[in-house]
Amino acid sequence: MIRWAYAFIDRPRAAFPRACAFWTAVTGTRPSAPRGPGGEFVTLLPHGPADASLKAQAVAAGPGGAHLDLAVDDLAAAADEARRLGAVPVHAEPGLDVLRSPGGQSFCLVAWAGESFLPAPNAAPDGTLSLLDQVCLDVPPEAYDREVAFWAALTAWRQVPGTRPEFLDLEPPAHVPVRLLLQRLDTPGPAGAHLDLSCGDPDAVRAWHESHGATFVSRGTHWLVMRDPAGGVYCLTGRDPVTGRLRQRAGGG
Repeated sequence: MIRWAYAFIDRPRAAFPRACAFWTAVTGTRPSAPRGPGGEFVTLLPHGPADASLKAQAVAAGPGGAHLDLAVDDLAAAADEARRLGAVPVHAEPGLDVLRSPGGQSFCLVAWAGESFLPAPNAAPDGTLSLLDQVCLDVPPEAYDREVAFWAALTAWRQVPGTRPEFLDLEPPAHVPVRLLLQRLDTPGPAGAHLDLSCGDPDAVRAWHESHGATFVSRGTHWLVMRDPAGGVYCLTGRDPVTGRLRQRAGGG
């Protein structure tokens, strides 16, 4: 059973300090001490009693992106099930299994450490709320059906059609802080992932993020595409950061 989930922010090593400074500022968190053989891992620690749900990793090659860590109460059984469903093992060590989905998206299974206190939305200086609460898998068309079947079976989360035909939400139970969205791309290519923030007012959050070095890329039907100071693409959505539901008004979703 999935007890908790972490959104992992993967960014190039050369830009990792800029990424950590940006993401801690806009999520209202503070960085843990670095860990890992090269100090490549950081947890973004919330202020107050909540448990962490965000982590960051410096990657040696490529532009980075995002991935999910799923915390489970029986790691061996969860890893066996993932492999049975078509996941490819990449690395294993005590408390951690790194795998790749059938479509090529990396993810991790980790031993649950008792996390249970959900993070609260973060307030910008003007009071606008936002919450980094979703990982979006960007799936090439030839792998989409296979990825939907894999992630739906692995998580057992509720499937909810998105606002457009290329989207499918996998909604976790209330005790899990990070949602999963699958997006079918228009063209073939490698699988990837990016981060989504739910926002009380996406345009107000955009201005706040820009003040910390982010840049605006484009506007979608219910979302704004942004680029952080480390070059990573992410989205500001019009979902309510308290309820997780799409706001039926202009500005994002």
